[in-house]
Amino acid sequence: MNEYNQPLFIASDPICIPHAFTKKQDIEIAGFFAAIFSWGNRTTIIAKSKELMHLMHNTPHDFCLHHTDEDLKKLLHFKHRTFNATDLLYFIEFFKFHYSQHESLETAFTKSMKKKDIDTENALNGFYDYFFSLPDVPKRTLKHIASPQKNSGCKRINMYLRWMVRKDKRGVDFGIWNQIKPSQLIIPLDLHVARVAGKFNLIQRKKFDWLTAVELTQTLKSWDDKDPVKYDFALFALGVLEKF
Repeated sequence: MNEYNQPLFIASDPICIPHAFTKKQDIEIAGFFAAIFSWGNRTTIIAKSKELMHLMHNTPHDFCLHHTDEDLKKLLHFKHRTFNATDLLYFIEFFKFHYSQHESLETAFTKSMKKKDIDTENALNGFYDYFFSLPDVPKRTLKHIASPQKNSGCKRINMYLRWMVRKDKRGVDFGIWNQIKPSQLIIPLDLHVARVAGKFNLIQRKKFDWLTAVELTQTLKSWDDKDPVKYDFALFALGVLEKF
């Protein structure tokens, strides 16, 4: 696990995008885009994320709050797989709306959490509803944000929460959010992680959905109930590199 939970891992992973920033809000926004773009080839994910940050003048927080119409016109040709300019403009509109009222994106997730929540299910469902609460949401954009209420595994959002919430001294995850506990995080479940987990009998379910992500997280909690998602590094690496 420690082979990948270290700074040398950062350069080849989408988490390198928020690591290019020091301002908290820039880290949050850059990390969010990098996480949402994270399907497919990692080299392409990183390249497209860097392209977007360049279009946002490498100041994503300031850009979202203070962009001009001319700034937005420069985004109209941006595309990453099925994510296009329509989606991008809505994301920016949401960030302008949210950051005009809040210091951190963390509140967008915690506003729907309950004191007795053992995981982030309410946080993710609430975030989905809040994210798409603005007028005239493009229907096509709905597919880019997953939620447990749709029984999605929520891999990319869970990965983003891992980046923002987990705290250790390894230098990969940021740990800049304090209202969500590492013990509440759910493992970012994708094909690679599920394949490894199945091979080692860590899960019984065969689907890549929310219930399977919860099942795997519960198993990992038997090893470390305060930081179960730290095992994401080992599971992901074993799956991608097929070291088993």
